[in-house]
Amino acid sequence: MGLHLMNLAVPNAGSLIQSVDWAAIAPPLITACTALVVLLADLLLPEARKRLLGPLSALGLLGALAALLPLTGRTRSTFCLPDGCSYTADHFALVFQLLALGGALIAALLSLATVEDDRLPAGEYWFLLLSSAAGAALLPAARDLATLVVALEVVSLPSFALVALKRDARGGEAALKFFLSSVVATAVMLLGIGFLYAATGSLQLSAIAHGLQSVPGQLKPLAEAGGMLALVGFAFKVAAVPFHFWVPDTYAGAPLPVAGYLSVVGKAAGFAGLALVTSIGLQPYGHTWGLLLAVLAAVTMTAGNTAALRQRADSAQGAVRLLAWSSVAQAGYLLVPLAAAGYAGSAHPLGATVAYALIYGLVNLGAFGVAALVGRGRPANRLADYRGLFAGNRWAALAMAFFLLCLAGLPPGVVGLFGKVVVFRAALDAGLGWLAVVMAVNVVIALAYYLRWTALLFQPAEETAGEPAGEPVRAPGPLAATLGLAASAAVVLSAAPQLVLQVVSGSLF
Repeated sequence: MGLHLMNLAVPNAGSLIQSVDWAAIAPPLITACTALVVLLADLLLPEARKRLLGPLSALGLLGALAALLPLTGRTRSTFCLPDGCSYTADHFALVFQLLALGGALIAALLSLATVEDDRLPAGEYWFLLLSSAAGAALLPAARDLATLVVALEVVSLPSFALVALKRDARGGEAALKFFLSSVVATAVMLLGIGFLYAATGSLQLSAIAHGLQSVPGQLKPLAEAGGMLALVGFAFKVAAVPFHFWVPDTYAGAPLPVAGYLSVVGKAAGFAGLALVTSIGLQPYGHTWGLLLAVLAAVTMTAGNTAALRQRADSAQGAVRLLAWSSVAQAGYLLVPLAAAGYAGSAHPLGATVAYALIYGLVNLGAFGVAALVGRGRPANRLADYRGLFAGNRWAALAMAFFLLCLAGLPPGVVGLFGKVVVFRAALDAGLGWLAVVMAVNVVIALAYYLRWTALLFQPAEETAGEPAGEPVRAPGPLAATLGLAASAAVVLSAAPQLVLQVVSGSLF
């Protein structure tokens, strides 16, 4: 049932009654409304009560996740015009909304202790996090370029401020680098969208695909250039080479839960946008963007793994920088099924990207959670600070070891191995044997730094800078509960990895 709002005058289409399917838009709407409630509560609550804003934000995200349940099993569209609908809650949208909202919820739970320990402004922090999560939930359901751009900016703009909330010089510098890089990428993307609109006369993705099939010969170069330029903004969000330079400094300068949020939820939004624009809007040019994404995937995973391999154990924020470069490499793996979709001429390989993204999001947020725990006692967060963690907190060490083995794709982290096998198969099925070989080489390279970090956790602790060896590492209740939840979920998925395939099974579009 929809609420009749207005009569829209559509050229050559007469009068159209526009209705809103409130159930379809409930996930991003609940998140946005919670953000507004938090903002108002911050103005009205006394300082002593503002610690309630964190649990309130987590409850709002949990409610948004619950709103996904009534939408399963059918496709619902709203904000429709004669040439298409701007919002569609289909299987693809729901899975990416699950990833975005679930990742935001874990980041919120990790933030409960960080906001208090770092004395971050609670109202601003929770409002910005929820606002960005609302954009991330909106983007997978967008079906026109205008809505996609608005959703992408709603994800990005609060993220700049979240990074800058850290009260030291690194936070401001990281936010500035993040902002300037994003502005350039967005400008290039808008130029490409303008070219596509000039060539096809529409911003609806399905209408663009139809228009590209019959575009006049003199406009074909414009359409091709527009399609490639339109992908730049989303490539920036996923940190694909050469749009990745902001990642290590931004992650190292941001509060650690924010870095984890950017590495998972920001990437989810970027991959959703890439998948929509390529598999729907640019579908007639599949071999062109398929080759482009295949090259990007190979270069991105190689650059990320090579840089991660070079991280020194004694460098400040070395652990966070290693996770940052690891996330760049993981973006390369995630691009492989998108490239395969271009060669296959269908959206079927995209299921591999979604499955891998769900697995990566869970274990990567868990790794950032352990990094936040270690950073409470040793703010430099060097790799050397993890030596002997097992003696100080055996459960945190075991959880970190399991997360790293999942990222490496080694048993007992079977779910990580499962994700990589799914991506390999997508590449081979599409005839991209050379890309599968590049991925195999990069998986071997990544083993070196993942296993090196894992080994540090169980080595005898050494006294450094006057700090006692094997000092106990205590976790606040919310942080310990979140790490336990993430580790338990990863163990369950390693025991039954088919659960991930059940979530992404079926037609994505």
